Amino acid sequence: MRVLKGESSEWVRRELGVADFEWQQGYGAFTVSPSQIEKVPHYVEHQAEHHRHKTFQEEYVELLKLAGADYDERYLW
Repeated sequence: MRVLKGESSEWVRRELGVADFEWQQGYGAFTVSPSQIEKVPHYVEHQAEHHRHKTFQEEYVELLKLAGADYDERYLW
């Protein structure tokens, strides 16, 4: 996981131009449809503002539900 996080951080900085990108403690991984890739830099750059309206926890559970992923909330946090 350390290698994946390191490589992906480098990719985000280089390809998306997000110079101060860092992973939070822990991780979750989701794919992005090629048709939505243009929206990713905007989302990352405005994440702090976005999370003033919807917490990370709320958004994460929403993504799990949208993906149809099985999860037990006792083990998420």
